[in-house]
Amino acid sequence: MTLEPSGYADSFARDRLPAPERWPEFRFDLPELAYPKRLNCAAELLDTAVADGHGDTVAIYSKDRTLTYAQLLAEANRIANVLTGELGMKTGERVLLHGPNCPDLFIAWYGVIKAGGIVVATMPLLRARELVTVCQKAEVSLALCDMRMADEVRAAADSAPFPARVVEWGQESELENLTAHASPHFDNVDTAADDIALLAFTSGTTGQPKACVHFHRSVLAMADTFGKHTLKPQPGDIYAGTPPLAFTFGLGAFLVFPARARISVALTSKPGFEALCETIQEYGVTHTFTAPTGYRAIMGLWDQYDLSSLKGGVSAGEHLPKATWQAYRDKTGIGLVDGIGATEMIHIFISASGDDIRPGATGKAVPGYEARVIGPDGKDVPDGEIGRLAVRGPTGCLYLDDNRQDVYVQDGWNITGDLYRRDADGYFHFVARNDDLIVSSGYNIAGPEVEQALLMHGAVAECAVIGAPCADRGMIVQAHIVLKPGHEPDEELAKDLQNFVKATIAPYKYPRSIVFTDALPKTQTGKIQRFKLREAHS
Repeated sequence: MTLEPSGYADSFARDRLPAPERWPEFRFDLPELAYPKRLNCAAELLDTAVADGHGDTVAIYSKDRTLTYAQLLAEANRIANVLTGELGMKTGERVLLHGPNCPDLFIAWYGVIKAGGIVVATMPLLRARELVTVCQKAEVSLALCDMRMADEVRAAADSAPFPARVVEWGQESELENLTAHASPHFDNVDTAADDIALLAFTSGTTGQPKACVHFHRSVLAMADTFGKHTLKPQPGDIYAGTPPLAFTFGLGAFLVFPARARISVALTSKPGFEALCETIQEYGVTHTFTAPTGYRAIMGLWDQYDLSSLKGGVSAGEHLPKATWQAYRDKTGIGLVDGIGATEMIHIFISASGDDIRPGATGKAVPGYEARVIGPDGKDVPDGEIGRLAVRGPTGCLYLDDNRQDVYVQDGWNITGDLYRRDADGYFHFVARNDDLIVSSGYNIAGPEVEQALLMHGAVAECAVIGAPCADRGMIVQAHIVLKPGHEPDEELAKDLQNFVKATIAPYKYPRSIVFTDALPKTQTGKIQRFKLREAHS
């Protein structure tokens, strides 16, 4: 595969792409996917919105401030000027973004990409220990962060083998001072459509993060496939929800889809479903984006808020049970859009909306994508039989310098790690994950990473972490622990272990269930047999 000449001076990311023969097959079968060879996705989303007469349309509602598209463009241009000027960012360099969903994060995202940088957005709950790994793998040279979360970023920058300059945003921050006198005009960097715009990190099942590479054209493709054909946004729509911008689910829902459609996003002021309901009520939100856990919570809060503005919702991150879909429909009158996506694919590739929804089924391949259910030989299995899900389309898996590329991409198809069956009408039905990833409330949690954190505690001799079924969260993290001599297995120690994990890695990864045991099941060679622990729940 021949790539368009890059617009970047720093070739680090492109040099670490898989060899062409290891790539998935990219297909651009829709007219809207025929992108030009030169393309800057931030300019296409933001500059063209203003150029097309939407400068006075509200882009972002929030308690911090409300920004029109013209104001958002001016602020992004100021950031871009600071990046290329005072901060000396070279095109192609990786820039870490760390903070909650807020206007400053959106401005920074646009500014980095307009200036020819590669965005490395990170979950706001990540600790320094996790951020170090990201900084090292991406060789981050600069970090922009919310001043309320700067300590973890600075600790990571000090520890990483590739030290990054940390610049904070917020009131009276360094970035605010730098941009105060910067020009609101910027000549966007001339990037190729297949220059890299994002490195999106996913933990996978081993605890070793994988950096998923996405091109400028890929950012637009998620809007021109799922966004256009499944969501079908209308003028006046306002989107809101819970996933952070570091999740490509959140990136699409709150930044890319609204900008592509010239509509608005309303940002919550804090985490939690009560805050989401407050946001819906205050700004008249029309569409929500969250995991099934969120929709169960909204049902419980429905009578406490005025949520009458809602017209639709998208569920992703984990399978949407038919019972949850029906209960939400009965309570709200809204038929939720279910969808399966992946960080490797950038967003949702199987879904259905409106009259095409079949509760309990994920849906059909989104226009622009193809999907199959295959057996061990790579051939299609008959309808009704279970097999591995394989997809291809305008986006696909490209891991940065990672041998796991050959696991995800086989014969040009993306093998997502999900077990599915297809019915006679072409609808795809989720069966299970075929790896050890724990998906809890839409968050991907690697069991080995939680084990590593637990093993740092002085009372833990051995441990094994699995996903245990949970009606509300889909799964929860369950830790089976063998204690060192001298420690008593009681509720106080269990609580201490949970708090220890919360302080060591992102708090949402902590084990909600702890089982103390005298021994873990093992093979004769000493390997822990986690499947035996899972069997206890089957």
